[in-house]
Amino acid sequence: MKLLNLARDTLLKPLQAVTGIVERRNTLPILSNVLLEVDADRLSLLATDLEIQVTTSVMVEGKGASAKQGVTVSARKLLDILRALPETAQIELDSRDNRLQVSAGKSRFNLQTLPADDFPRLASFEPTQPAITLQQRALRSLLNRVQYAMAQQDIRYYLNGLLLETDQTALKAVATDGHRLAFASLELPDTLDKRESILPRKAVLELTRQLESSEAPVTIEFGTNQVRFRFGEIELISKVIDGRFPDYTRVIPTNYQDHFQIDRATLANALQRAAILSNEKFRGVRWVLTANSLRIVCTNNEQEEAEEELEIDYAGAALDIGFNVTYLLDALNNVECDTVVCSLGDANSSVLLTHGEDESFRYVVMPMRI
Repeated sequence: MKLLNLARDTLLKPLQAVTGIVERRNTLPILSNVLLEVDADRLSLLATDLEIQVTTSVMVEGKGASAKQGVTVSARKLLDILRALPETAQIELDSRDNRLQVSAGKSRFNLQTLPADDFPRLASFEPTQPAITLQQRALRSLLNRVQYAMAQQDIRYYLNGLLLETDQTALKAVATDGHRLAFASLELPDTLDKRESILPRKAVLELTRQLESSEAPVTIEFGTNQVRFRFGEIELISKVIDGRFPDYTRVIPTNYQDHFQIDRATLANALQRAAILSNEKFRGVRWVLTANSLRIVCTNNEQEEAEEELEIDYAGAALDIGFNVTYLLDALNNVECDTVVCSLGDANSSVLLTHGEDESFRYVVMPMRI
């Protein structure tokens, strides 16, 4: 039974949009599949891992089946086949006898299918407050400024994600792994009720991959235990993590007296060079602060040492403090500013990185013993 006839890229682009969340190995074989549904002149694709669901669709201009039909097929295999075919290829899909035949010129591929009716879907989405509409690049920037601080496989499951919070006229994003905390916010045109949702790590990474650095719109809607994002032809629905995120306002210092401002790239480059000789396991770096000077020192188990000295405008107390150099570089490589302000307490206190007077970004790194 003929299912579809279309250009290779017409199918490849939407398939790439949904395949990012598909796991290579699943306890349920059907979760490795993508659901293809053809209804007259529209092709819909859906993928899910039972926590996140991504849907997209594309017009096929009368080249699809006359009646609504659906089939599920291995997402990765179909994607690999399409990538391997010539860009100008015309694809024909035929579904019969639990097989999907993919034809292009003299190439034939027969893939195993599973019934479309067996494909799982998340519960239907019910918004609980008005939608937020932003430019895609604004949301992408917000997520990028904090996502690197999310925990990975922490037993405190609520840290394996990102807090998305609406508060009056601000949308705030916060991530922490217990050793560092990143906070970013952006202003909204409308006033909203206070609402907190913890997005899973996988959903955050998928959003940062798919959102464009453009002025095209994205809408965010909060449900009871889901959040929905819609942009372009893509709809991403994610369950939220059921847990209470730590009170981040208690972690961000507000009373530090010693500060210095420095070019972001200069500091990042110096840290990158010094880190070459850091201990591979602990990744420690010392900051030795004296009047108008920052010395960055790294050593390792072979008694090797790297030292960088930077001139800074600093008149605070002399200080010798250690940090994980990777944590510092993560922030410096993901913020969009020319200079950063570093604020310090004592040798046992965290460092606070900001954009100066701009309160839309805060990054806290706990000290480490070196």
